[in-house]
Amino acid sequence: MSKLTATMKHEFLEMLPPTIFFFVILHIVAIIRSLMTHGTGITLPTSASVTIAALVLGKSVLLANLLPFVNRFPEKPLIWNAGWRTLIYTVVALFVHYLEHLYDYWKEAPNLLAANHQLFAELNWAHFWAIQILLVTLIANYCMVAELARVIGRDRLKRMFFGPSGAQPTKSVAG
Repeated sequence: MSKLTATMKHEFLEMLPPTIFFFVILHIVAIIRSLMTHGTGITLPTSASVTIAALVLGKSVLLANLLPFVNRFPEKPLIWNAGWRTLIYTVVALFVHYLEHLYDYWKEAPNLLAANHQLFAELNWAHFWAIQILLVTLIANYCMVAELARVIGRDRLKRMFFGPSGAQPTKSVAG
């Protein structure tokens, strides 16, 4: 295997867990938004746009993890790095969430500035912040599990959750 192929495979495998995670949680968020806005006539993102957002966020996590300040507190308890990463990923998610709404308004507005003004005037801020709170909670869970995996190793974490691969389930004897 060439070095380029090996690098691409490594990056793909590194990007896969956060992408799958964001794919699932962004679909959960889309379903919640759909339920919250049912009957209001508000257009919601399609599964394709949610998938693209998950790919963007998955790649963003991969790129953010390369930054030297992401693992800022390696010698402190795990909550420090988990909290720090949650903050970084939340800022990215907030920005993507904002851009998603801005795009919806931009389709109708004559320019970006007018779309931004209309967004701030008409957006249901309670819904926006409710979704953001949900995203922060889910991102925090992701960061805690990612920090745990970083410290104890992915393979060990997988074994802890799913058991050793290829292992036969043990039969329990009721006494």
